[in-house]
Amino acid sequence: MTNEQLRSILFIDIETVSIQPKLEDLPEPMQELWVKKARTLRVDNIEDADPSRLFEDRGGIFSEFSKVVCIGIGYLVQGENGWDLRLKTLCESEEKVLLNQFIDLLARFGSIHKEMRFCGHNIKEFDLPFLCRRMIINGIPLPPPLQLHNKKPWEILHIDTLELWKFGDYKNFTSLALLAAVLGIPSPKDDIDGSMVGRVFWQEQDYARIATYCARDVLTTTKVFLRLCTHDNIRINPVYT
Repeated sequence: MTNEQLRSILFIDIETVSIQPKLEDLPEPMQELWVKKARTLRVDNIEDADPSRLFEDRGGIFSEFSKVVCIGIGYLVQGENGWDLRLKTLCESEEKVLLNQFIDLLARFGSIHKEMRFCGHNIKEFDLPFLCRRMIINGIPLPPPLQLHNKKPWEILHIDTLELWKFGDYKNFTSLALLAAVLGIPSPKDDIDGSMVGRVFWQEQDYARIATYCARDVLTTTKVFLRLCTHDNIRINPVYT
């Protein structure tokens, strides 16, 4: 991959939470729809099957019942002393504001890099579809990089580090933390993990903590990508903006 191609990649990660802190806070029709959804979810024991408990534990991963609260972004800039990874986090309680901020950033980045591509871990199965659905729900037109309708898989040029690691194997899921560990890259999970984001958002309202966690995921994803694409000679300096 050329230096120009590296500069045109936008590394991303999103954090999501249930759209309300408790199941009973949802409108009644949505409560009933969640109860139906909960019946289809696999659980380890009968206690975990309680719809209210399931909503608090897993509601944040279903775009119909959750929202985006943080988007982490990184891009590489080549300088005299190597490469800088410019990191920025957008974190808002109002999802529509957050999504519009993200679209504005995409427009600015795309005006400089015409061939921009996203890169993230499991973004083709989670982050990108989630962003698209939440934009549609919020009445926001999809920006060009997210206009994925009717495209064949090989026509979507965004880069997924999980897909790179599979090497054509579609049976297994490998988390970012595990992949980083086996590649000898420091884990981003040194404070909270994805299962804790909802509590930190709704109970602690600590947006800065979520933003820090999200930025670390972007940094780790970037390092994993460089390793998988055999750019081991590139050493990046994280720069938070």
